[in-house]
Amino acid sequence: MGEIATSNRQITLYYSSKSVRAKQTLVYAKAEGLAIQEVDILKTKLTGTQIVELADRLHLQVADLVNQDHPAYETKFEHHNLSTDDWIKMIQHNPEIMKQPIALRGDKTILVETPTDIIKI
Repeated sequence: MGEIATSNRQITLYYSSKSVRAKQTLVYAKAEGLAIQEVDILKTKLTGTQIVELADRLHLQVADLVNQDHPAYETKFEHHNLSTDDWIKMIQHNPEIMKQPIALRGDKTILVETPTDIIKI
């Protein structure tokens, strides 16, 4: 597909280490004995291709990956209609505004809404 490698044997979790939901998801997944590859988006800069691929896997537009209700978004930006390239740059420079955690296993990708969603993958 793209440049994101996936496996049916482990879950790749894209998350922010500052997110309470992400921390709860990691704890829950580890308690269930799930093999997790962690990608902290605050420490690992995502490429534009990776951001587009995550959006595609979730059947979303890149703009829909931006949490416009996040305090960091609300304090820095106004609600905009931007190009895909502009949304990608916004996520790359402000990764905390990306909706997450996002879990991938094989061909399946989900946006984790509650920590127990990790079981669905």
